[in-house]
Amino acid sequence: KLKKCLFFGNSLLFLPNVLKVYLENGQTKAFKFHKTTTVKDIVLTLKEKLSIRCIEHFALVLEQQYNITKLLLLNKVLLFQVVQKKDSHDYRCLFRVCFIPRDPVDLLQDDPVAFEYLFQCVTGTLRCRDEM
Repeated sequence: KLKKCLFFGNSLLFLPNVLKVYLENGQTKAFKFHKTTTVKDIVLTLKEKLSIRCIEHFALVLEQQYNITKLLLLNKVLLFQVVQKKDSHDYRCLFRVCFIPRDPVDLLQDDPVAFEYLFQCVTGTLRCRDEM
């Protein structure tokens, strides 16, 4: 059962200079990046593609392949620095709700798309935990 929550292979890069980002619904998005591309650039592109208005709740996260370690990527970080790190092949990049709103009902009213994404994050985490 645990295998459903794990992933295999180099999941950070799709191709050289193409970041693979995993979404909560199981889809992936690929982003070509350059030396000046920041994490914020990718987050803002995802905001546009997914029609999210309340982007302040979201971040890119690196998840380690063989344990539960997750690393929050700061918006100002350059992507080429992330992928050049020694163990970058052991991680995959997730687009996650990292900053939970004080009142989720406000998020539902302000941005139903962001609320749905938060719901997917929570149910996916609980489902994965229950399978362990």
